[in-house]
Amino acid sequence: MTGSADELNRGYFDDMSELKQHGGKVLTEMAHGMSDLLSPILFVMEDESKSFWCFVALMERLGPNFNRDQNSMHSQLFALSKLKWLIYFWLAWSSLVLTLKACWLNRMNKFIVLRDLNFVAENLGLSFSKSTKRTTLAPKNLRHKQPHQFLKVGLAMGMMRLSKCLVSLLFLVALSGFTHGFVMSPHTLLNRLSQNSNYYLTTEEHWFDQTLDHYSPYDHRQFKQRYYEFLDYFQVPDGPIFLKICGESSCNGISNDYLGVLAKKFGAAVVSLEHRYYGKSSPFKSHTTENLKYLSSKQALFDLAVFRQWYQESLNLKRNKTGAENSWFVFGISYSGALSAWFRLKFPHLTCGSLASSGVVLAVYNYTDFDKQVGESAGPECKAVLQEITELVDRSLESNRKELKKQFGAAELEIDGDFLYFLADAAVIAFQYGNPDALCTPLVEAKKAGEDLVAAYAKYVKDFYVGTFGVSVETYNQNHLKNTAVNEGNSDRLWWFQVCTEVAYFQVAPSNDSIRSSKINTKYHLDLCKNVFGEGIYPEVDMTNIYYGGTKIAGSKIVFTNGSQDPWRHASKQTSSPDMPSYIITCHNCGHGTDMRGCPQSPLSIEGNAENCSAPDAVNKVRQKMIEHIDLWLSECKGTGRSSL
Repeated sequence: MTGSADELNRGYFDDMSELKQHGGKVLTEMAHGMSDLLSPILFVMEDESKSFWCFVALMERLGPNFNRDQNSMHSQLFALSKLKWLIYFWLAWSSLVLTLKACWLNRMNKFIVLRDLNFVAENLGLSFSKSTKRTTLAPKNLRHKQPHQFLKVGLAMGMMRLSKCLVSLLFLVALSGFTHGFVMSPHTLLNRLSQNSNYYLTTEEHWFDQTLDHYSPYDHRQFKQRYYEFLDYFQVPDGPIFLKICGESSCNGISNDYLGVLAKKFGAAVVSLEHRYYGKSSPFKSHTTENLKYLSSKQALFDLAVFRQWYQESLNLKRNKTGAENSWFVFGISYSGALSAWFRLKFPHLTCGSLASSGVVLAVYNYTDFDKQVGESAGPECKAVLQEITELVDRSLESNRKELKKQFGAAELEIDGDFLYFLADAAVIAFQYGNPDALCTPLVEAKKAGEDLVAAYAKYVKDFYVGTFGVSVETYNQNHLKNTAVNEGNSDRLWWFQVCTEVAYFQVAPSNDSIRSSKINTKYHLDLCKNVFGEGIYPEVDMTNIYYGGTKIAGSKIVFTNGSQDPWRHASKQTSSPDMPSYIITCHNCGHGTDMRGCPQSPLSIEGNAENCSAPDAVNKVRQKMIEHIDLWLSECKGTGRSSL
């Protein structure tokens, strides 16, 4: 082994290929992010000075990782903690590479290098062999090494050859490269986050044979539907059962939000059923428009009813009982919050009550109140800046289309409406999920300083919306929405199908004083539905509201909750009626599902922690009301499992 940079890097990249074969797809993705950044940069640039400035630019790209609120690093560390020994092994491997690189940079004696490498290799369970062309590391039996041993040995050797400052810096960059979007789509990132043991009460999968078409007496086809159960707090045998409804995305477990606190308080079992078609619960191998015809809220409600009956019977079999009924209570947030209310409406005999957190029970064709709420939540100063940015973007789009889209990292969005929708959503998400200052503070400051507002907004979009929050630009590309392949982590096409057939929620610009571009209109949405799904696809909003009742839902024992800043609250029931209380949690960062998620609403606050809400007392008061209603309604049907209606 020589000390030349070329041989060091050739050995590094060749060994990566061998290592990837042992790690599979997950390790392949990890390799892109957890490797020594300086080594490949120098290998490509072939100039130390240029490599340094390239590294500096990269660090600027990773700016959100160093925000004072630490949201970015907080969410990334969630993902890392669940990767078990793979992450430890990879850290050790990275440190090994750092040692190699440091040896070369410092022109260290090659015999010392070989001594150190042999020491590391032995502790990693690898055999170290030297040839005239390159040095290789071949995996041995890894089972005798514990994760902490990989970490201790690998990091120790890395620190022997590098300064403490540089190791710390590269470690932060490696973390961000792995989880910050270099190689992973946001769906992959969310899936990684979802595997964290703290983020979820459980991720252990169970399966249930579900009927494909509940409305046909002739079609007896079935599909495998994923569900989860958490029994740690269950007071056997008569404790209540909380049914957590999963909504319009892959359901990777039972999230550790405020529901876990409620389950512990009431001694409840928690079960959660994945929505048909989403995640791993797809009935078909292709999501063509024809195959999506069984994707609807109505079918989903029957899924829940059938599953509820099956699970109760399964529980009775385990206890050698017949006809026993536990008390059931249903929970949901957002669309699944609507399903929770609708389940109580359509199957009142199967649940003692429901919680509809930010439950969007009203289907809306032209949802102009959505944009109006964004303006109210932003406040006069931030609203004015956002409107000015929209005007500047509309103007620039006419004269400098390609460069403008490139500035936002959205060159792939060829349709202007897709691009403008992307920019509008970027602002919405700050208020919807409890991060208003991340948007308004830098924009207002840029305005006061006379800076380029479009550039300031582009920085927010790339750093926060795409970077920290993890949204993919591809999500807004209609060509992407046309993709019929079944992808566990991709729900974009599925939800748009429900939008285009049942609920609409077309987030069009109001006729005046709008935040978003006026080009995001009804025609844009209808054209999207036609372009993506074909002729004859149209949202039956009136039929949906007639079937469920909209905000005039004629149900009982349903609690509705909403956050004051959430633009979706205008599609929910915001006024109380007999036996259906409604509460609005008012605070600066109270958005979508605040009662269950705390603040911010994304990334997840463990157990729905409300300490970071600007008014924690407001959240806790509503939660106390929720507890009182749940307690009362469970007591009214205890022993029968059936509501008194």
